[in-house]
Amino acid sequence: MLSPNDKMLGKLDPFYQPSVSKQKTSAEIISEARNALRTVRTQRPFTPQEAQRKLFGPASSRTSENRPPSSFSLHASSFESSDSRPISGTRLSPLELRINPSSSGFGSLTAWSWEGWNYTEFQLILLTLATPSLLPLLPEVLGDTSSLGFMRLKPKVPASPTREEDSCFSFPKPPVDPVKIRRVSNARARLFRAASQRALLPDRSLLPSNSKKTVESKETVMMGDSMVKINGIYLTKSNAICHLKSHPLQLTDDGGFSEIKEQEMFKGTTSLPSHLKSGGDQGKRHARASSCPSSSDLSRLQTKAENIETVCAACTQLHHALEEGNMLGNKFKRRSILLKTLCKLVDVGSDSLSLKLAKIILALKVSRKNLLNVCKLIFKISRNEKNDSLIQNDSILESLLEVLRSEDLQTNMEAFLYCMGSIKFISGNPGFLNEMISKGAVEILINLIKQINENTKKCGTFLPNSGHLLVQVTATLRNLVDSSLVRSKFLNISALPQLCTAMEQYKGDKDVCTNIARIFSKLTSYRDCCTALASYSRCYALFLNLINKYQKKQDLVVRVVFILGNLTAKNNQAREQFSKEKRSIQTLLSLFQTFHQLDLHSQKPVGQRGEQHRAQRPPSEAEDVLIKLTRVLANIAIHPGVGPVLAANPGIVGLLLTTLEYKSLDDCEELVINATATINNLSYYQVKNSIIQDKKLYIAELLLKLLVSNNMDGILEAVRVFGNLSQDHDVCDFIVQNNVHRFMMALLDAQHQDICFSACGVLLNLTVDKDKRVILKEGGGIKKLVDCLRDLGPTDWQLACLVCKTLWNFSENITNASSCFGNEDTNTLLLLLSSFLDEELALDGSFDPDLKNYHKLHWETEFKPVAQQLLNRIQRHHTFLEPLPIPSF
Repeated sequence: MLSPNDKMLGKLDPFYQPSVSKQKTSAEIISEARNALRTVRTQRPFTPQEAQRKLFGPASSRTSENRPPSSFSLHASSFESSDSRPISGTRLSPLELRINPSSSGFGSLTAWSWEGWNYTEFQLILLTLATPSLLPLLPEVLGDTSSLGFMRLKPKVPASPTREEDSCFSFPKPPVDPVKIRRVSNARARLFRAASQRALLPDRSLLPSNSKKTVESKETVMMGDSMVKINGIYLTKSNAICHLKSHPLQLTDDGGFSEIKEQEMFKGTTSLPSHLKSGGDQGKRHARASSCPSSSDLSRLQTKAENIETVCAACTQLHHALEEGNMLGNKFKRRSILLKTLCKLVDVGSDSLSLKLAKIILALKVSRKNLLNVCKLIFKISRNEKNDSLIQNDSILESLLEVLRSEDLQTNMEAFLYCMGSIKFISGNPGFLNEMISKGAVEILINLIKQINENTKKCGTFLPNSGHLLVQVTATLRNLVDSSLVRSKFLNISALPQLCTAMEQYKGDKDVCTNIARIFSKLTSYRDCCTALASYSRCYALFLNLINKYQKKQDLVVRVVFILGNLTAKNNQAREQFSKEKRSIQTLLSLFQTFHQLDLHSQKPVGQRGEQHRAQRPPSEAEDVLIKLTRVLANIAIHPGVGPVLAANPGIVGLLLTTLEYKSLDDCEELVINATATINNLSYYQVKNSIIQDKKLYIAELLLKLLVSNNMDGILEAVRVFGNLSQDHDVCDFIVQNNVHRFMMALLDAQHQDICFSACGVLLNLTVDKDKRVILKEGGGIKKLVDCLRDLGPTDWQLACLVCKTLWNFSENITNASSCFGNEDTNTLLLLLSSFLDEELALDGSFDPDLKNYHKLHWETEFKPVAQQLLNRIQRHHTFLEPLPIPSF
């Protein structure tokens, strides 16, 4: 006699049968147990690093005719004097220089008349006297005045000096003789020609010619053992410093000079990089073309390098002095004089010196052509990766960012272009990452994009060079977004909508769109950034427009499709929004057809592939697009409103099946697996007009070659598809006729949870047919199921539930447990089920709290109800001969 409860259990339907109530089909059981609809992962498209630093790389869509140059010549003559005050045609009168005769150094000079000297050069003399390290600048700037007749010193009878005259200079008076004026003008012309020919700094180690012997007297200045030639005059460093001790000078707010203390005179000097000490970075350019240079040539090179090093240190000291005196910017009265001097030194050709000069020039807030030229100067230097250390040591990045922050975009578009080009180059060096982030580079660049977007919207047209500038900005951001800190900044300042707007406005500029696509492909690999972009509803139409516009541009399309795959991977709302866009499915189908044809044409006949073709190789460009595209199809098919539409689309299904026909795992593993995963998701939907259902037997036949491969990922995807298709009676017959069921039972020994789960799902569907249940005994299937339950059940209650459901279906007509399962397997089942139904034993695993709650949920809702029914059935039909031992786990 059966109790009422036992009678009720005996009347329960098998798990495979559908029910009008809450009973679920085996497909629903499988999908709930292991999410039959799966997203697909893939790698981000690879972007090789450019071999050379250029504004636009070799992959740029711009031709050489319609893009700014990356190489150009730049000389002192390139700079203009418009940043300086206009020079009046009036010359100042000759200067009477009165110095206290009792002082040392220059004090040995009584009084002198300076003829042919203009006010600008006089101020430069004062500047160099105020900063002793700038003494070597004078010969380079003013030339050899002894040979040009540029300056003559005439002794005059000294007047009785007053206290006031001892401490200050009188200003020079303009010459009245027109001949003298012409003579000065001619000398200046020769000077500029010499400067444009990149004349080097003087060689201080060379002695003057016999005609210019230096003697120790009151009319000349001796400098001990070290001689310095200044406009035909040889000075020693010691005496020059002695003079400065007695008359130290410093720049004042109005551009003049005042006395300073000796200890402050050299304040701010810095040491130069060590590589300058061994010959300089550009000194070799001026060496004679000789395979065996003489000792004098080597001496000259070394001396020139030392001169450059001295001038670099002087420039550093000058910058510090100007900064401390609050004379940077464009308010400094003698700014034009200083700018003219600095610009002339550009022709020296030293990268280290040019960076020093550029930093001072930028700090003086130049504009127009001078701003463009100084940005070009830094750009030229930054093209050489070896100069990155110089750029970092001189903090040039801060000066460049200040240009972008403070200067007007529309007025200085071309200067911004080369400024951004330099920033782009150094952004590729990881050593600059922290500095760029800390100095606000991300915020500055996003604000720059925002300005360009607003100007374009306001004007209704593109500003000149704005597209070229956007290429540099977006390429820089592409280098930075690998940092988690930068990604968080992107989210905080709403950078993603600005990038989308730029891409939309400049959708005709492939370089801009490609760079932004590279940024998005990096960002959407992270969940928070992916969610932020997915919430920007306009992005889907934008990406579809780009696919249609650049359908054959692989480097852009592959990234856009990769982004869509990321957006639709975890977000069901994104799947819906994308599918609702006009012609979204047609666009994907058209892209599929385009690259499918390209891939077919690139394939070699099977007989000509050889052994090398079987070796694993990276996907071709066409294959890479197809990989990313099938991923998008697999992801959007998860949506219940989109999946049936795709399953009923003959074009989509046809191309997927064609991919499995002509591609093997050896040809392109990822493409074959993605195509199979897409078919798996589409096969989930049991709709009348499904092309998958119409071609189910052909699909099953195509899957056989995956089952017999050595690729476990390919096997797993094929088994998953069989799990959905085996709900059909015809497919079950195909499985048995081709011994696929034996393969499924063999997979239970794989000790791989996902493979065992999928294989068990196929066996569960086979047990729907009473005539096919016997196959579980023929292949030792019962024992394999019991072993699977024992080995994997405690860590996977979903798999344990599926095993119990399969055994429940198998034992529907049970009369004796031992004859149904076998005596040994019956005893094992009784032990396992009794133990697994004990909550303390079953959930006594060393899991963290979250994982333990997950296991408990599946144990209570899925495993426990089925296992309890199976245990009751076995106990009712089993004769206990002896007590069963309690197993230990």
